[in-house]
Amino acid sequence: MAESAESHIRTARHADDAALRELDVDVWSTLHSVQSRPQPPHDPFFGEADPPEHHLVAEDPDGSLLGYIRLVPPTPLACNRHVRQIQGLAVAGRARGRGIGRALVRAACAEARRQGAVRITLRVLGHNKPARALYESEGFVVEGVLPGEFHLDGRYVDDVLMGRSLAE
Repeated sequence: MAESAESHIRTARHADDAALRELDVDVWSTLHSVQSRPQPPHDPFFGEADPPEHHLVAEDPDGSLLGYIRLVPPTPLACNRHVRQIQGLAVAGRARGRGIGRALVRAACAEARRQGAVRITLRVLGHNKPARALYESEGFVVEGVLPGEFHLDGRYVDDVLMGRSLAE
């Protein structure tokens, strides 16, 4: 997996469950989530359909988790096997501005290639300008927009579909 000067990126493990759930709760915002604010008691982070191996995590040298990215096949269809999709990216507040999100996106692209994918896609909320700028700087382009797809904080928000080739 990829490494930066400040973090190491690896595949998640079952032991990361509580730390990832806590991270998810801490960073929740309608800037990037269409789900309701998590309320205690919190469900486990991993589930039968969402195992640790679908996630890459960034950790500090001390072992604390700084962020994660979820990478999955977008459908179970054999004809879609060549695509991977990012379905979640979170970086702890204390780690923002350190390149952790960028390192996770790059690691996800590398992992998708390793899995045999030739294309990677994602969905991002239209008003999430920081995430959109990150994805664009990593070669993702807007491939479609679902106008007003979500109603968040009293306003309609677009669902932006982005993708890129994994050819090097």
